[in-house]
Amino acid sequence: MLILLDPNSGVPTYRQLVDQIRFQMASGRLAAGSELPSTRALSQELGINPMTVSKAYSLLEAEGLVRRRPGLPLEVSALSGPDADAERDEQLRVLLEPAALAARQLGMRPAKAVAVFRQLLSDIVDYEERDQ
Repeated sequence: MLILLDPNSGVPTYRQLVDQIRFQMASGRLAAGSELPSTRALSQELGINPMTVSKAYSLLEAEGLVRRRPGLPLEVSALSGPDADAERDEQLRVLLEPAALAARQLGMRPAKAVAVFRQLLSDIVDYEERDQ
């Protein structure tokens, strides 16, 4: 599990952890049934306080995204079809919000901004097809 923390982002570390784990779940990188590293192991790996990891894990558990099992590592919960789709939509919305704001500040019409986004998606698909 790849977690990158930015101490200068202004976002609390526990929130960065929650957001990145949610993103990895939505993308399928953390599949249902996957085990998360222990609080101690992840805190040592990231060089942060174990209470920070514990707080992030508790929030994920409260959201129903992970399951605590006595004596065993936390396990990623399965998201049902509609829940998984909603989570992916939310993750994309969070990432696109700054881009939408930038488009508005640049004075772009919504149709033009969507056209730019579609072109980017097309470029990525074309690149991936060439790479295979």
